Amino acid sequence: MLTLTGLSCRFGPVTAVDDVTLSVPTGQVLGIIGPSGAGKSTLLRLINRLQAPSAGRIDCDGLDVTALRGRALRRWRGEAAMIFQSFNLIPRLDVLTNVLIGRLGHVSALRGLAGLFSAAERAMALDLLDRYGLADRALERAGRLSGGEQQRVAICRAMMQAPRLVLADEPVASLDPRNSRVVMDALRAIAREAGLTVLVNLHDLALARAYCDRLVALAAGRVVFDGVPAALSAARIVEIYGMDETALAEAGLAPAHA
Repeated sequence: MLTLTGLSCRFGPVTAVDDVTLSVPTGQVLGIIGPSGAGKSTLLRLINRLQAPSAGRIDCDGLDVTALRGRALRRWRGEAAMIFQSFNLIPRLDVLTNVLIGRLGHVSALRGLAGLFSAAERAMALDLLDRYGLADRALERAGRLSGGEQQRVAICRAMMQAPRLVLADEPVASLDPRNSRVVMDALRAIAREAGLTVLVNLHDLALARAYCDRLVALAAGRVVFDGVPAALSAARIVEIYGMDETALAEAGLAPAHA
């Protein structure tokens, strides 16, 4: 169970995340929605501790994440695996090596710098690539893959970290509809098959409805909706995004139902 209690983050006079309190059960796919600048990315960075909170507390299965420092904090950042919109692969390295980089937090600095991964680690990486339909691309340079393929490599790398949870920050924003569904299928499989909690920021409400067990909407850093996708009515969407239904439709945010 991931629990956020009164979590806030301020940048000078600007409050990016404002008193957020949530409990996310293990194995749930939680979609985080809301307009640009609502605090969605900052919230994920707080959970991973890439950004320090200004107030509040983060707990995961009894671990006080907000109190972590040094080696314990570095370990947590590996356990709360991040997947980014920009993939963050090393284009000149082959796909297999990019996936193996996910093990750097589990090996000595010397082994990591030398790229001396064990046979078991290589087998694990190849198994993940096979699971996501990329085994035949293992020895190709990552930069030669399509955007959807690169994002699946990033998911494999995240799973190599042996995470407790996966935090995906707009993972499909730069992908076409078909590749978006492939990536969302992969994220949902992580929750269903590996039993991991997945938090994913999404602008596409159709994908959010189709793939998430629960939706949380942020506006100006505060939670303004928390419920199952079916409860996200047209009126609530208008309220969350601060736009009328015509503007929402033009922006591709029109609700699937009234």
